[in-house]
Amino acid sequence: MQPPTMRDVYEARKTIAPYLARTPLQYSAGLSRVFDADVYLKHEEHHPLGAYKIRGGINLLAHMGEEERSRGLITASTGNHGQSIAFACRMFGAKALIALPAKDPNPVKVAAMEALGAELVFHGDNFDEARAHCERLAAEEGYRYVHAVNEPLLIAGVATQALEIIEELPDVEVLYVPLGGGTEASGACIVTSGIAPDVKVRAVQSEAAPAGYLSWQRGELVQASMNTFAEGIATVSGYELPQQIIRHVLDDFVLVSDDEIRHAMGMLIQEAHTLSEGAGAAATAGAYKQRESLAGRKVSITVSGANTTAAQLSAALETYARMEG
Repeated sequence: MQPPTMRDVYEARKTIAPYLARTPLQYSAGLSRVFDADVYLKHEEHHPLGAYKIRGGINLLAHMGEEERSRGLITASTGNHGQSIAFACRMFGAKALIALPAKDPNPVKVAAMEALGAELVFHGDNFDEARAHCERLAAEEGYRYVHAVNEPLLIAGVATQALEIIEELPDVEVLYVPLGGGTEASGACIVTSGIAPDVKVRAVQSEAAPAGYLSWQRGELVQASMNTFAEGIATVSGYELPQQIIRHVLDDFVLVSDDEIRHAMGMLIQEAHTLSEGAGAAATAGAYKQRESLAGRKVSITVSGANTTAAQLSAALETYARMEG
């Protein structure tokens, strides 16, 4: 697998532009006060599916030939990637099969994928068990298997988010992005290393699912326990292509607790009037944890998605009130 280049990112932007509007990059007065910095939020939750993944799905399907599409696509997801593939398959006339963990799937994301016409398959306790099941079905039934992470066209599509940030805020100093599988962080690293090498990219992951962090730290793919509520970043493995990209470009990797993520969800509502899911608030949690080092700097924080459940949101608001009180 060859990592995407800046040329691929520019091509992806051209590809997805007819289907998606640029998302807002907005100054947050409330978070700027809390952080004592100039804080801008990249509102990826404003996409039609409420998450950044849609960029990659459209870019992938648009580049597929009719033979690939006619076979039907199968992929594994905890929700937002699956929505992206289902949306793009509907747009380009392909069948979508999405495998999800049978254990505690997010009902908001399940309903959204069903509404988009995807056929859902529930298997295993976590994303990686669902992924292994997908690979078996693809081999047996002849579907076009879409790896949720190790797909250059997905990464190039997602990277257009960082390109928009750099173009609109060229003097930004630090980008905070969440990391589960790593498409978002690797996309940001491609863009900054290509056109803004002085910009620091920092990835944030739950300490309850640290496989990506451990893989980056050790320089080899690692499996680790996974117990986070934030299903959008709930993986048990590091992945080859993103790790290859971020290994020598990523400035820092921050681990946060699930309560710190919940606190960040509440803080986004209180200070920035912004709804997020757990994964969508992870970057804010990481930046808040490092806020003393950000004083006086210009910072972009990506809100990657807002597909939360009422129960998750309630727990987040209770945690925020407790930690602030």
